[in-house]
Amino acid sequence: MKLENTINKFVNKVSQREMLLGKCESEDALTSTQEHILMLLSKNVNVSSSHLAEKLGISAAAVSKAVKVLQDRGFIHSERHQADERVMELFLTEKGIPAAKEHADHHDKTLLAYKSLLKKFNPDEQGIIERFIVELESVLS
Repeated sequence: MKLENTINKFVNKVSQREMLLGKCESEDALTSTQEHILMLLSKNVNVSSSHLAEKLGISAAAVSKAVKVLQDRGFIHSERHQADERVMELFLTEKGIPAAKEHADHHDKTLLAYKSLLKKFNPDEQGIIERFIVELESVLS
């Protein structure tokens, strides 16, 4: 297979979904976006829907839909911002904490796997890989 076909196959696979290592242990059946929101809430304070949309690079409508499901299922709750009552801040509930941690653990496990894989390449090869990925990202964006 030619290298350009391999790259095309890889890019198509990656663009379909976030790729994380590790099997989901919870039975909550959350989407990747919902899990990502929980993880972001666990790492940040004073988080609004617009902040989440910006961090995730998705529409405000997509965040609103995910937030509604998470609220309805008891993973998060919202409160009016004290300084600006037009803004609703989002917070994890006790139920949301383990799901947020699990998603963060999957991120950590994925990065460790990448680091381990990169050890198979010498520093010059790693530089070429990095340059290629940066260039590919600029072509795709």
